[in-house]
Amino acid sequence: MEQRILLRDVCKTIRGKTILDHINIELEAGKNYGICGRNGSGKTMLLRAIAGLIQVRGEIIVFGQNITAEHCFPDHMGLVIEKTELWSRLSAMENLRLLAAIRNVIGDAEMEQALVRVGLDPADRRPIRMYSMGMKQKLVLAQAIMEKPRLLLLDEPTNGLDDDTVRSFRRILREEQEKGCTSLIATHQREDVSDLCDRIFRMEQGRCREEGSL
Repeated sequence: MEQRILLRDVCKTIRGKTILDHINIELEAGKNYGICGRNGSGKTMLLRAIAGLIQVRGEIIVFGQNITAEHCFPDHMGLVIEKTELWSRLSAMENLRLLAAIRNVIGDAEMEQALVRVGLDPADRRPIRMYSMGMKQKLVLAQAIMEKPRLLLLDEPTNGLDDDTVRSFRRILREEQEKGCTSLIATHQREDVSDLCDRIFRMEQGRCREEGSL
């Protein structure tokens, strides 16, 4: 299986405005990558394109799977993008069970483990509408890692998290990397990824370049 993510001349225009502007990137598997930029720079749209959530011009290949040609989603992907909405009247475990039923590849043990890793109690039966913003963000991260993904796409994943939880998030990403997972982390704060990522890219007005390159 091919061990890289490849973007060739990827473009996206909405209502005449260029959102992604001829992006060419090659990423090795098993590394952490930061995508930094202001709000509106195109970083969220780039993650959406890699996730197969939008159609773009150009070519996106994820571990040998041609996302653009096949109009599909990457296999074994965990996703935290924009404001992920879950079922507010259900508990954390009930939410994870509904999401896990889509692929049906894990059981309660894996879901419980994911909750514990992010600092939530699997036995908590409260509906998540009673959760704080930080607790909801932890749950969103739990659903992203529970199926042991090969690819994690994370959009502003530390929003609403306190310092201790941010440290826990960093630990989880390093653990996932040790398992061979590839992570792309979009953030407007470079310090969120400066000591965590193998390579950092800067998004500006739909263009993407690696820091340190011309």
